[in-house]
Amino acid sequence: MLTPLTVTVGVTALLLALWCGYAALRDQPVKDWHYLGMALVLLLALAQLVIALAQLSNGERPAGEGTAVFVSYLVSIPLCLPVVGVVALGERSRWGSATVAAGALVLAVLQLRLADVWSGGTGGG
Repeated sequence: MLTPLTVTVGVTALLLALWCGYAALRDQPVKDWHYLGMALVLLLALAQLVIALAQLSNGERPAGEGTAVFVSYLVSIPLCLPVVGVVALGERSRWGSATVAAGALVLAVLQLRLADVWSGGTGGG
């Protein structure tokens, strides 16, 4: 895996979580700019998916719990933001912003776990 890309995805997801969390605290719904932020994080996550799948197809394997666990995290990450984005479209209140903030935070945590599985970490368990 490309560590700089993993860090970039995690940091941009955290920034999105803070931005949408701030909007929720100010009693604001998700705005178009927030959707652009979600699109940016999603594009980075999709780039990571493509690169990681290319690495797997070239014979590289995670050092940790196995390829199946790694691929499950890898596929789950790009699904976070579209799901919360759809929920936020239906919830045009501060709770839509809070939902996106929570989804972006989950995405950032999944990034940590993905890197942990790739490197062979135990994940604290």
